[in-house]
Amino acid sequence: MNLENFYEKNYKKLMIISYLILLVSLVFVITNVIKTGYPFDRDISLKGGVSATIYKEDLNLDEIEDFLKQNVNDFNVRRLTDSNTGKQTGLIIEVADINEQELKTLLAKKINIDYENKDEFDASATSEEFGRSFYQGLMIAILFAFVLMSIVVFISFRTFIPSIAVISAALTDILASLVVINLLNIKLSAAGVVAFLLVIGYSIDTDILLTTRLLKRREEGNLYERLKHSITTGLTMTIAAIAALTTGYFIAISEQLKQIFLVIIIALVFDIISTYFGNAGILIWYMKKKNIT
Repeated sequence: MNLENFYEKNYKKLMIISYLILLVSLVFVITNVIKTGYPFDRDISLKGGVSATIYKEDLNLDEIEDFLKQNVNDFNVRRLTDSNTGKQTGLIIEVADINEQELKTLLAKKINIDYENKDEFDASATSEEFGRSFYQGLMIAILFAFVLMSIVVFISFRTFIPSIAVISAALTDILASLVVINLLNIKLSAAGVVAFLLVIGYSIDTDILLTTRLLKRREEGNLYERLKHSITTGLTMTIAAIAALTTGYFIAISEQLKQIFLVIIIALVFDIISTYFGNAGILIWYMKKKNIT
């Protein structure tokens, strides 16, 4: 089955699949907001807490996690590794419900270490007020970015339905990615939230390419010829980006970089669906209705 026959028979079904993902994602995120007050789980950089780094090679992560589970409610433990060898050099412990002194007292029961020696132990605290204001600032930045992107799209195409298709595709990428992040029990850091600013740019890139080629470049062939060229170019860009980011994810040592890469990878996978199922389906329906070939 060639591309034209495939889309002729299935474009409405593909459109429904994309918008079902958007609807389910929206319900999931709203439900999370109702339950917790937030659309995703935040780390201490966004809600306040203590981050402690213990420079000791022989620490067992699983044992420390089991110990903390019995004493604190909100925590995260991850390995600190050497950037050259990948060998564990210590642990990073983040807690949100006790202060620095309480954490030191608690860890002293499990770990034999000089907590006053900066070469063995280092801790920093983020106040709840600062974390909350930082989180609010980031969310406002994302909201403004999305609104400004929407305005630019409407100005560029000056038609309601194609513009809404582009905007809804970007919204699908953001919300569906949030759902996956929540299902993976990942606590988003400030870096992870900033990654969603990049997602907005990545997501509308292929959508604008698709919409521009189908609506404005009619001299380049019929509807499905232009669609094929757009899909070829767009998928090449997206797959290349996914390959590069996946490589970066496995090579990177920094947890912040890993989180940025992961957020964008997830969003790009959903972007393939939202662009070539949802956006393409709406554009084909719209152009048929307007007798545009």
